[in-house]
Parts: sequence; structure tokens; C-alpha cells
Amino acid sequence: MPFTDNEKWNAIVHCDPSFDGMFFYGVRTTGIFCRPSCKSKEPLRKNVEFFDDIEKACASGLRPCKRCRPDLIEFRPMLDLIEKAKQIFDTYFDDRSRLAIEIEKLGISQSHFIHLFRQQFHMRPVEYINKLRVEKAMQLIASTDANILSVALLCGFGSLSNFYELFKRHAGLTPKEYRKSKGMSGADR
Repeated sequence: MPFTDNEKWNAIVHCDPSFDGMFFYGVRTTGIFCRPSCKSKEPLRKNVEFFDDIEKACASGLRPCKRCRPDLIEFRPMLDLIEKAKQIFDTYFDDRSRLAIEIEKLGISQSHFIHLFRQQFHMRPVEYINKLRVEKAMQLIASTDANILSVALLCGFGSLSNFYELFKRHAGLTPKEYRKSKGMSGADR
């Protein structure tokens, strides 16, 4: 069912993603065409032209918007950003300063970042990082003779008490008990 120009305009004004792929709109004064959900500044109605597909928008001399990327089949900038953050966590979970530097490069506010990460992975970033740290500690405790303090520091924990608390919560045992359960010996190893 074709949409009226008023319905299309209303979709643009409300940045309605349910209309994405059904039509595109071009702005003559900027020479750009967008998806209906584009968050760019609302254009003047008199400068807007509607297109059924990308080819018609390009044929009229317009270029794709760099913000909403109508030329891509699927554009999920926030999901891509969160996936990149997860890769950073996976790589630098044990290096607090490098982790902070790499996450800051993403250029997103902390509260918005936490919200997006939680929405995607059902946990806060700090919970994910702590999970990675404890998993690495479990592996080191089970496979090396390194003492518990060294393991905690190698895994990026800032304090021994925090390490013990998170380790016990995740593993159900203290680090010493975990090491004994894995057949390793030693008083405080």
C-alpha cells in the first residue's frame, strides 16, 4: 500500500524506523538522501522529495547520508559500537589503564554506553569485565603455581578483597578452595 506524502513526512518528523526501506527522502538544499528514521536535523518540508528506492534517489543527483547510511542494507551504529566495546573488554580486561583509553575512544557518554551494553548483553559493562577477570583467574589458579595475589593482579583486579568477593560469588569457592578442588596444593598459592 503506497503512503501519502503526509504519512511520509510524518514518519520523517518522528524519525520512525518502521518506515525504513519503504521509502527514502532527499533534501534538495543539501544534496543528500536519508532513511525516514534518520536523526539528522529536520529539513524544511518544501526542500524534501520522496523516493521509492535508492536508485531513484541517486539518479536524481543525491548522495547517501553519512549518518543513517541508506545505501547499506542494515545499519546499526549503536550495536556495532557495543560489539566493538565488547572486543575491547575481551582484549584489555586485565589492563585497567589501556581499557579506559580504548573505551574513551568510542566517544559515547558513560550512562548511554551502560544502557546500550546492558540492553545488548543483559549485564552492565563492569559485570562483564569482572566475569572475564574471574574466568581468567580460575584458569590461572587451576593451571599455575602463581600465588593468589599475583593472579589477582594479573587479571586486572585493583584490590585483593574485591578479587576474593567476586571470585567467591562467581565460582562458589574462595580462590584457595578452588585451587584445592582442582588438585593443586600450597598454602596460599
